[in-house]
Amino acid sequence: MTGALRFMSIIVLAFLMMTAPAMAAGKVLFDNGHGERFQVKEQGPLQLSGLAGLFQEAGLEVDTVDQPLSDATLAGARALIISGAFAPLHPNEIEAVARFIANGGHVAVMLHIAPPVAPLLNRLQVSHTMGVVQERENVIDGDLLRFRVTRLKEHPLFRDLKDFSVNGAWGLINQTDSAAVIAATGFQAWIDVDQDQKQAKEETASFGIVVAGTIGKGSFLVFGDDAIFQNKFLEGNNRILAANLAAWLK
Repeated sequence: MTGALRFMSIIVLAFLMMTAPAMAAGKVLFDNGHGERFQVKEQGPLQLSGLAGLFQEAGLEVDTVDQPLSDATLAGARALIISGAFAPLHPNEIEAVARFIANGGHVAVMLHIAPPVAPLLNRLQVSHTMGVVQERENVIDGDLLRFRVTRLKEHPLFRDLKDFSVNGAWGLINQTDSAAVIAATGFQAWIDVDQDQKQAKEETASFGIVVAGTIGKGSFLVFGDDAIFQNKFLEGNNRILAANLAAWLK
C-alpha cells in the first residue's frame, strides 16, 4: 500500500469511528396502535414532535408502530415508547413487551389515563392510584394538579436536574423490588377519590411519579404523566429530562 492510500485509509477509518456511535444508537418505536392521540409527527402544543426531535438529535432513529406489538413488530428496535394509550394492550402484546425488555430492550410508558395501561403495568410489577395526584408543595399557578417534582433519587434520568414539572399525574407504586420509585411527591399530596374537590377523608402521603425497573437484560420507566414531554411543556427542566431520557434509551 502506498503512503497516499495508507493515509486515505486512516482518514476513512477515523470518520467511521466518529460516526459509528450515532449510527448505532438504535431505533425508537412510538406505539400508535392503542388509541394514542398525541403523535410524534404532529406539531400542535400537545403533540410529541419536540420529543422525537430531541431523540433524533441524540442519534436515535424514530419510527412508529400501529400494528399489534409482537416479537416481529418490535424486531430491530432498541426502545419502545407507549405514551398516552387510550386502549389496553392485548395479553399477547403485553408478553411481547416483557420479552422485548428481557432481551435487552428499553421501554418507557407514559400515562394519560391509567386504567387502560393497568394490565401492562401489573406485568411490570407497578400499580397506579385511583386518580390523579393533588399536591400542596411546589404548586404551579395555584393549580394543585400542576406541580414541580423535587424528590428525585439518583438515576441517569435526572442528570443535572433538581426538579421537573407535571400537569396531572397518576401516582405510582412499585409492587416488588424489581421496580422502584425514583421520583415522588411531597408527603402532603392526596388523591380526590370521592371527587368532591375537597381533601377531607382522604389520607395524605407521598406518591411515586416515576418508577424504574428491570426485566432480564433490559429496563423500563413508567411516568405518571404524559404531558411532561408534550410540545407545550417541553421546556426548561422538562427538556433536560427529555434529553436524559434519550441518553438512557441509547
